[in-house]
Amino acid sequence: MSLLKKLYSRNFFILNLVLVGTLIGFGLAYTGFSRTASSAAAVPAVAIRAESPMASAPAEVKAALAQAEAVQNAFRYVAEQVQPSIVEINVVETATKGDNPQNQLPWRFFFGTPQDREQQDQVQPEPRQEKGLGSGIIVKRDGKTVYVLTNNHVAGNASEITVITHDEKEFKATLVGADDRKDLALVKFETDAKDIVVATLGDSSALRVGDWAIAIGSPFGLVSSVTAGIVSAVGRTGGPDNNISDFIQTDASINRGNSGGALVNIRGEVVGMNTWIASPTGGSIGLGFAIPINNAKKAINDFISRGKVEYGWVGVSLREIDKATAVELGTDPKKGAFAAHVFKQSPAEKAGILPGDVVLWADGEEVKSVDQLVRIVGDLPVGKSTRFSVLRDGKTLDLTIEVEPRKISVASNDGNVYPGVDVVSLKSEDLDKDKLPKVAKGVFVANVLAKSAAATVGLKPGDIITEINEKGVATVADFYRLLNDPATRKVAFTVERDGTTVTTLAYVKK
Repeated sequence: MSLLKKLYSRNFFILNLVLVGTLIGFGLAYTGFSRTASSAAAVPAVAIRAESPMASAPAEVKAALAQAEAVQNAFRYVAEQVQPSIVEINVVETATKGDNPQNQLPWRFFFGTPQDREQQDQVQPEPRQEKGLGSGIIVKRDGKTVYVLTNNHVAGNASEITVITHDEKEFKATLVGADDRKDLALVKFETDAKDIVVATLGDSSALRVGDWAIAIGSPFGLVSSVTAGIVSAVGRTGGPDNNISDFIQTDASINRGNSGGALVNIRGEVVGMNTWIASPTGGSIGLGFAIPINNAKKAINDFISRGKVEYGWVGVSLREIDKATAVELGTDPKKGAFAAHVFKQSPAEKAGILPGDVVLWADGEEVKSVDQLVRIVGDLPVGKSTRFSVLRDGKTLDLTIEVEPRKISVASNDGNVYPGVDVVSLKSEDLDKDKLPKVAKGVFVANVLAKSAAATVGLKPGDIITEINEKGVATVADFYRLLNDPATRKVAFTVERDGTTVTTLAYVKK
């Protein structure tokens, strides 16, 4: 068959039809695949080019967003500026321990052997090393020497101190000075580095409840952690270990390791030093407390110049009073500080302060609590003459006292105070009325200081003083008026004790 006939044959026609159909099928499949691939590739491009959800938001929403971003930028700036001035502090303390129970056999651990019991009193405790962690604030640089402020409970008892800066450089540091009353310590290290950043110390007295509060430190060793909240309260008292500071309370998260770190305001100024938390679990529950930075400024200079904090002293022993006692004295228990005892030959005695006075003003500040007056006096420069206003017998008196340095040996000597007895009203809510005589009159003896005048004449806690020098005592005001009577040189007390009337020995004033 010729080629032409073959091309026009029925069989060839069918073959051509199959081939054409196959080619058309491949073409359609390829076109569909290309379109699908193109569509899939176009999806992310469309998503990337999509407008922000806020693009179509109302004008007031956009304005609110701009304000929120402005606050966010402020937080960013504060973090960038302050973080380099906050350091981590690692310490090693030397403690003591006895025998390790894990190295003893069970029966020796529980019962011991006769030889063990004989030698028990002769065993000397063995030293052991304990590691601790805290934070610190770079507060000053003098040439190569860099000073870091932290807590006494962080570095005050350390045998080894290592400071780790924001850029993770490590420096061996030494203790400059420490003070347990304010829980402050200062350490120093040497460096030639030029990039050390000294923190800006603000004015903590300007803080108000509701202000922004930003905490920076190394909780659990997480260096340069930043948390934010507000100032929840100011002037909090009752810190651990009899700390005399008036704390800033904040809900910014503070945890273990934050101690010694900074609490800063929205301007990046250090206004406090994070110190302790109130927590049943040991973790942050929004109750963090910082020492106001104003309480530390004088201490920093004292540490550098003297190696310790120099406290002013006037020679008055202060205490809180209950409402009933305050009423009998004609004062408010929430105002002023009650002078319970006065040290002999002290600046206070020389200036004319008497037991029973209520200090209302000191150095131009209104006194609202005992701790506040302790802080005011403690920060007064030695040798400064300072005006005090006191309430006595319903009258306000102005007295000038010249401050002296506080000496622990003198300030802790109860034998040098007058009168050495603390009395409260018989109407005091702190007393168990069922244990008092039904028709009792006088004042209740709450405490007697050892070696004091009151102890010398024989007063005892639980006594009810009814007379001084045979003159009736009906109120706390009567007690102090008769006690301080300048016309009498001898003081004898008549008391009710266990249902019996007793007259004490007479104390001769000097």
